[in-house]
Amino acid sequence: MQSRSFKISISIVAVIIGLLFIVPILWMLATSFKTDQEAFTAGIKWIPEVFTLENYQYTLVGNSDTPVMKWMANSLFVGITGTLIVLIVDTLAAYGLARLDVPFKKLLISIFIGSLMIPWVITFLPLYMEFNVLGLLDTYAVLILPYSANAFGVFLLYQYFRGFPKELEEAAFLDGANKWQVFVRVVLPSARPVIWTLAIFTFMGIYNDFLWPLVTTNSPEMRTITTGIAIMQQGSFVSSPGRLMALTSIATIPAVLLFIIGQRSFIKGVNQTGIK
Repeated sequence: MQSRSFKISISIVAVIIGLLFIVPILWMLATSFKTDQEAFTAGIKWIPEVFTLENYQYTLVGNSDTPVMKWMANSLFVGITGTLIVLIVDTLAAYGLARLDVPFKKLLISIFIGSLMIPWVITFLPLYMEFNVLGLLDTYAVLILPYSANAFGVFLLYQYFRGFPKELEEAAFLDGANKWQVFVRVVLPSARPVIWTLAIFTFMGIYNDFLWPLVTTNSPEMRTITTGIAIMQQGSFVSSPGRLMALTSIATIPAVLLFIIGQRSFIKGVNQTGIK
């Protein structure tokens, strides 16, 4: 009886926490289908009296000052490219530290773990000055390269590779496979859930980043969707909550789709790596 009551209590708390996350999203979607007059005067009203798609039409094709598709393309390109670089670099580094005879292995692992304790804001100014000296501001390079070194991803994959059964690798070696073939054909397929977990974390972090793209880009063509929303919030959409919510709803689509596609692998990867 006590166990059942505990499970019911946990379920109620989970539902409440879920509502806290989903209610703002539902309100955003509802407002995006309202006219500006209704959004300002209707108060707390979920279902629009006048259901309209004008906000989406204006945001996507009716406003030449808002290159939404270009902002989305920039965010997707930067997010996908940065994620691929992180996956390639981190899987190789983590497997090397977990399985290969790397010089100063313990020191390198300590450096990786220690770097996780350094706040991003501390490295912000040095990174900006470095890219400024190299003349890479307002380019795709400045939007991608800072994310390519991900110590969290190395640590995450390192934990998984350490627990991977050595017997499977030894069996592949006996069958004539070399180290690279073992890594690609034996280890990586089994690590797919963990890699999906890292891919989701990385893409969400890059796609949702706001401060770095805002500071390092100047031209409208190089803006990402997050900086574009901030600009329009202070610009022509300041008195148009319907259009602003439509723009925000469009911006959430890639992240939501990615999580839906990789949800099972994400949950399995979290369980395998022991993250709470």
